[in-house]
Amino acid sequence: MRRLFFLLGATLLAQLASAQTTPVPGFAVLPGSTTQYQLFRRDAAGHYAPRPLAPAGDAAYASRAGQVLLVHLEYRTDRDSVLMSSRQRRPEPVPVGLPPTQPKHGSVEEAMSLLLPGDSAVFRFQADTAFAQMQQPVPPFIKRAGNALRLTVAAKELVTMEQMQARQQEMMAKQQALMAEQQRLAKGRAAGILVKDDATIQTYLKEHKLNLQAKKTAGGTWYVITKRGPGVVPQKGQTVSVKYRGTILETGKEFDSSAKHGDTPFEFGLGQGQVIPGWDQGLAVLPKGSKATLYIPSPLGYGERGAGGDIPPNAILSFDVELIDIKGTPTPQPTAAVPVKKTPVKKAATGAKKAPVKKATVKKK
Repeated sequence: MRRLFFLLGATLLAQLASAQTTPVPGFAVLPGSTTQYQLFRRDAAGHYAPRPLAPAGDAAYASRAGQVLLVHLEYRTDRDSVLMSSRQRRPEPVPVGLPPTQPKHGSVEEAMSLLLPGDSAVFRFQADTAFAQMQQPVPPFIKRAGNALRLTVAAKELVTMEQMQARQQEMMAKQQALMAEQQRLAKGRAAGILVKDDATIQTYLKEHKLNLQAKKTAGGTWYVITKRGPGVVPQKGQTVSVKYRGTILETGKEFDSSAKHGDTPFEFGLGQGQVIPGWDQGLAVLPKGSKATLYIPSPLGYGERGAGGDIPPNAILSFDVELIDIKGTPTPQPTAAVPVKKTPVKKAATGAKKAPVKKATVKKK
């Protein structure tokens, strides 16, 4: 529901602003327009009091043209039910660009142009008229709440377009730095869990007398081949078809299998990141036609998040797999450049005599 109001954007706001022509008690109409409003400013005592409009052509209005107003927005019904609040989506004010030219009467830009930093305002619209102008039905949740909508705006700051762009770039840099730090910490945690899970898997293999048959991939996935197929080993980029049965190693509880999907083999591109890393690693060492059991540490499975209610966080997984088929062409691997050895030029020793150059003799006729 809240998402709808964000997606409708300025087009809907403009329709809403122009939809109501008869003011309700407490609302005024902008001269020469259909925009209805209540405009307030906080006084020295901290109380909100009505603020009169500046006269048309006032320099304070003209100076804001082309700049960006940072605001908090909230939609409510006439019954005071909150439909959408920008504060619930993000704590920072949202940017609203003010047009460089005179806003159209009845538009949201015209409504926003009334505001100075520190102002608050309420705009009231009729939903059925607005949606009818867009040839769209009124959403049921709006109709149930009554036909009127109110948009409450708190103007926080006015900045230039250049300042806004600089802030956005700074915010993006901070977000990227935060994501990089989170990834670094996650990798550190995963490395520790990988060591712990590896020890757990080795203990399990010993207890079930599988340790002599078990092997481990370079990435950390353990596997035991129960039937070696006669085919070739799949290469990165090829499509493999696999039948499987997945269980939680600790409990033995099955969470998924091919049998649950009509016993149809599951197909995916090997080494393309389409499956968990443990599958990419384990199936890459099996010849076509092989059956095996993969023992996958949690960081190579579904990690700290798990997967729904069936796979808990940090769960070690066990998969009985059968490599049914291999199709397609492997992904071309980059060819390593062969370094060219330069033949050293032997320099003549200092003081050595130069070989005499034999001059050609020209015979006279």
